[in-house]
Amino acid sequence: MNKNNVKIAEANAENWYECCQLELSLDQQEFIEPNAISIAQSKFEPTLKPFAIYYEDKVVGFLMFNSEPEELDANWVYRIMVDKNYQGKGIGKAATDLMIHEMMETYGIHKIVVGYHPDNQGAHSLYESLGFVDHGDRFGREMAVVKEVKNN
Repeated sequence: MNKNNVKIAEANAENWYECCQLELSLDQQEFIEPNAISIAQSKFEPTLKPFAIYYEDKVVGFLMFNSEPEELDANWVYRIMVDKNYQGKGIGKAATDLMIHEMMETYGIHKIVVGYHPDNQGAHSLYESLGFVDHGDRFGREMAVVKEVKNN
């Protein structure tokens, strides 16, 4: 799937190592697990779907979601990150939008939840701009925001 030079593709033998080499800015490192851990987790939990984020044919980010519903009767997004050198270009927003469409089209998902630390202002701005709503749900140290989606 493509959107403004941004595309997502399933993590695979050709791109997984590039995903592992991506770096977060210092102020984000405390909020997100390393991509290598997420990729390993997906091998033991097959409902987790890892994707590389490409910008102009270069891997610049990583995301992962669960294809099966969990808490709040929703499908959870486990990771969304863009390398520190590519932030601020709208790549994260475009990739998240592509991910939402992938979740809807491939898995028929109707409710998406993202959990993030309340101090992560970048995540807050991103999800709010994409229509995720805070209903006050909290899981451990994370807040959970919800987006209801309609399948055509």
